[in-house]
Amino acid sequence: MESPKYRRIMLKLSGEALAGEKGFGIDHEVVNCVAKQIQEVVNMGIEVAVVVGGGNFWRGVTASAQGIDRATADYMGMLATVMNALSLQDAFEKMEMETRVLTAIEMREVAEPYIRRRAIRHLERGRVVIFGAGTGNPFFSTDTAAALRAIEVDAEIILKATKVDGVYEQDPILNPEAKKFDDLKFIEILNKRLSVMDSTATSLCMDNRIPIVVFNLNEFGNIKRIVMGEKIGTFVRGDD
Repeated sequence: MESPKYRRIMLKLSGEALAGEKGFGIDHEVVNCVAKQIQEVVNMGIEVAVVVGGGNFWRGVTASAQGIDRATADYMGMLATVMNALSLQDAFEKMEMETRVLTAIEMREVAEPYIRRRAIRHLERGRVVIFGAGTGNPFFSTDTAAALRAIEVDAEIILKATKVDGVYEQDPILNPEAKKFDDLKFIEILNKRLSVMDSTATSLCMDNRIPIVVFNLNEFGNIKRIVMGEKIGTFVRGDD
């Protein structure tokens, strides 16, 4: 049997993905599907970290455009990510996966405060670690949080879960003829302004040589396929 290509991964989930077809809130069928896919790789001995967004409840940028102070709006968005993190934790634990939620903003009654060494220790002990509240700072996206935490805990790759099967030159829903990229370099993402991660997250990954795979979360088994080295979605890497 082939050995996994990666031993420690960072999974980036958007809040919108957790909402499913509802468009708002949490679709528990989607959460359970995510949990089952993660269970597959955890049972193989893979160490899994997760960063989750909060767009299914709140988007700081949108709220700011409507007149709310941007920093305040972003802090509210961080709280939304914690709700999603707790929902994921509940689903994981019901499947008998040991799970810890670590938050960049302290809220000890519901989660552990983020401490890098503690996070690594949890991963080494086979626990799924979910990072909530982004970086703890306004003006930074959860994509940036995923890149930052991946670097801090020495993840080997970031799995960016989306509703489509990779990165396209244009939105494939609006333009069915849009070209899909199988491989990309970080500099191409920045130069072409492709919608993979924001420029801060992309630059962090480029500077620290952490590859990204953009894939369709809705196709069951994709997380395992990536871990085993199968080429799916779009693989983003540096120049070397």
